[in-house]
Amino acid sequence: MDHLACFAPEDLTAAQAPDLQGFHWRLLAQGDSWFSTAQAKLSAHANLLQELVLSKPTAAVNCAGQRESLGKLVELAAVPEFVNLLTGPQAPVWDGILLSVGGNDLIQAAQTPSQMNGEEVPLELRLLRRQTEWGPPSAGVGRYFSEPGWATYAAYLKANLQHLLSLRDQGPSFGKPVFIHCYAVPVPRPAGAEDAGHGPWLYPALKAYAIPAADWAAVSRLMLMHLAQFLKQLMADKAAFPGLFVFDSTAVPLAPAAAGASGISGDWHNEIHLNHSGCFKIGRAWSEHIERVLTTGGLVQDNPGGRGRQSRR
Repeated sequence: MDHLACFAPEDLTAAQAPDLQGFHWRLLAQGDSWFSTAQAKLSAHANLLQELVLSKPTAAVNCAGQRESLGKLVELAAVPEFVNLLTGPQAPVWDGILLSVGGNDLIQAAQTPSQMNGEEVPLELRLLRRQTEWGPPSAGVGRYFSEPGWATYAAYLKANLQHLLSLRDQGPSFGKPVFIHCYAVPVPRPAGAEDAGHGPWLYPALKAYAIPAADWAAVSRLMLMHLAQFLKQLMADKAAFPGLFVFDSTAVPLAPAAAGASGISGDWHNEIHLNHSGCFKIGRAWSEHIERVLTTGGLVQDNPGGRGRQSRR
């Protein structure tokens, strides 16, 4: 098995440019901090792309690169290098596109306060309910969750992924598979990034909404499972989302962080970023999913471990 060989867009025009034709599969990658190769991020936590391994030599041109990674999904189509490599006059034919997107948008939606500038923020613009809006205890942790806000987020995610697929189909990689993962379920805790001002992310939001600490982990799981289920629903709609392949990384067993831990714990470096062991577990499972799609033209297994009846997605 070979580790994925990762290059930056600027490597393609360097004096010693890599020969991508020497690789069996060639992929284009873009994404958030889970893909970033910025040294500050690599020093702080792992990069998921570094843990992808395939049976044949495979290269990826990673547009998350050395700079600040994507903060919002809507920025995806505005990155010049990515758009040019996908649709430009000299764009190559990619065997697939790797994406790590949507997680930052979900967290930002969860962080939206109930009031801004003295005005109430409507439920359709936030993911959490303030205490006077909670449903009955019989609703479980769903009583804290804003379904109208989720509908807004889901519409945003759907529209941006549709736009991405339209960009793909404007270039020579028409119809090629687009691979996206679903993230993992973090434990809300006071564990931010080493650089001041970044994180924690969910922990202060749940505190601000006065959600009981005993329910924090379940609320986090509710939000991440909503995202995973929605992405899988989009994948199932082959008419509207042709060639979209979603890997359910929530199904990969990880060691959770300890509630209240302020540093590295379990398979997590901080509240929302995996450490190397966490990336290893998800990366190896995602690699199997990617390879099955590349080698079978879309005939993939139903579960991330690679066992079970095969089905056409």
